[in-house]
Amino acid sequence: MKTIGEKFPEFKKNAVVSLEAGKEFKTITSSDLKGKWSVIFWWPKDFTFVCPTEIISFNDHYDEFAKLGANLVGCSCDSEYVHLAWRNSHPGLRTLKFPMVADTSKSLAEDLGILEAEEKVAYRATFIIDPEGIIKWVCVNHLDIGRNVPEVVRVLEALKTGKLTPCDWKPGQKTL
Repeated sequence: MKTIGEKFPEFKKNAVVSLEAGKEFKTITSSDLKGKWSVIFWWPKDFTFVCPTEIISFNDHYDEFAKLGANLVGCSCDSEYVHLAWRNSHPGLRTLKFPMVADTSKSLAEDLGILEAEEKVAYRATFIIDPEGIIKWVCVNHLDIGRNVPEVVRVLEALKTGKLTPCDWKPGQKTL
């Protein structure tokens, strides 16, 4: 698995960015992320149970990521058409503020080393990448366990201080 200190892989993928007719899709590339901090998170499958709770939570915290100057990108190995159908059918996904990337070839998930061995779906992986494209934090959850989005925000803010942060540090507290 790609880890801290490694370069996030180059990619070019289709994504759902809107529900507006004719403006639903956009190509997202690794170049689009350069120059800003980025949070890229993966979920196993569309039309499931834990996944929308995480996606909605990321969307609920979108303004915090934006305030920190970070791109937010969600990904799975489902197609952009499945993403669009899911967004249209799930009330909590209709107002997403970030792209849903479709890694239908599974090439990016494979490059990251986050494919579950039997079913070949992506683990619940979260990557924080610096403006130069270097992975600064990675967290991977078991397929059954949803992640803690406020913790992702906290870690991003800690990384952006550029300083040592003690155990249980919270934004606004002193650094070391």
